Amino acid sequence: MKFTLSALAGAAALAISLAAGPAMAEDAGIIVYNAQHESLAKEWAEGFTKETGIKVTLRNGGDSDFSNQIVAEGAASPADVFLTENSPAMVLVENAGLFAPVDADTLAQVPQDYQAVSGKWVGVAARSTVFVYNTTKLKADQLPKSLLDLADPSWKGRWAASPSGADFQAIVSALLQLKGEAATADWLKAMKTNFTAYKGNSTVMKAVNAGEIEGGVIYHYYYFGDQAKTGENSKHVALHYFKNQDPGAFVSVSGGGVLASSKHPKEAQAFLKWVTGKGGQDVLKNGNSFEYAVGKGAGSNPKLVPLVDLQAPKVDPTTLNSKKVTDLMTAAGLL
Repeated sequence: MKFTLSALAGAAALAISLAAGPAMAEDAGIIVYNAQHESLAKEWAEGFTKETGIKVTLRNGGDSDFSNQIVAEGAASPADVFLTENSPAMVLVENAGLFAPVDADTLAQVPQDYQAVSGKWVGVAARSTVFVYNTTKLKADQLPKSLLDLADPSWKGRWAASPSGADFQAIVSALLQLKGEAATADWLKAMKTNFTAYKGNSTVMKAVNAGEIEGGVIYHYYYFGDQAKTGENSKHVALHYFKNQDPGAFVSVSGGGVLASSKHPKEAQAFLKWVTGKGGQDVLKNGNSFEYAVGKGAGSNPKLVPLVDLQAPKVDPTTLNSKKVTDLMTAAGLL
C-alpha cells in the first residue's frame, strides 16, 4: 500500500513533495537507528507521524553500537536515519562515506556551530557537561574551577564518572581537541588514580546524592529529569557549571543524519527536517528530556541555564575522535 496525497497533506508545511517519492510499505515506514533517549525519540517519531502520516520504526541502541553496526552493514543497512546522543558516532559514519547530504532547508534551520561542515549530518539537540556535587560535603568555594583540577592529588578518591559511556568519552574527545594528546593522556592517567568508576551517569548522581562520593562529572539533564519526578536521587546534590570556555564546560551535540543507502530518502529527509524544525525543537522545550534545543530561534526548557550562558569552549563537533579517545582511555586503564 502506498501513501496517498491526502495522507501526506499535513506535511505541506515541510515544503517537501513526498508524493513524488518511492512507495513505502505501510507497516514499515522509515527505520531510525536511535541512540538518543528512547522517550525523546518516541515523542519525535509520534509528532512527525501525526503531522505527516509517515510511520517511523525506532530501533534503539547506543551510539557506538549503532555507528559500528552501520559501518559493518554498509550499503545493505536497513536504516534510513541515524540519531545519536553525541557527535563522535556521527563522525565515524560520516568518515565511512555512508551519509547522504542533509537537505539545504534542514541545514538552514540549525546554526553552523551545531552541524557538520560537510553538510552530511546536523545537530538535533545538545547537552552540557557539569560537575554534580553533594551539598553536605562540598561548598561553593571548594569546587574545582576547571575539569583539569580533578587531576590534582587533592581530589584522590573524591569524584566519580562513568568512563565506559559515550557521554563521558565525548567529554574526553573535547578535552583531546582543546588540550592535545599529551595533556589528555596525563589527565586520564591522573583520573585513573583519583576517581571512582560507576556505570551510567544516573548511577554517578545517585552515588553523589547518597554521599558515597563528593562529586561526579556527568551531563546536566540527569539532575533536571530526577527533579521533575520525585527528586529522590538529587535532593542532596547541586550542579556546578565550569563555564569560562573550560573543557568542563563542553556542550555535546546530538546528531542526526540520513543514510545514503536509505530506501526512502525523501521521507527520511522530511523526518530530519521535522526534528530540527519547530515541531521537534518544541518537544525539547516542552517535554521532559531537558536537553537543549539547537534550532535557530528555538527556546530550551526555561529551567535550564541558557545555552549562551554556559560559556562553552569552541569545539568542532566534526573532529571529535572516538577511536583516539578509546585508545587513550584503554592505555590509561580506564576501559
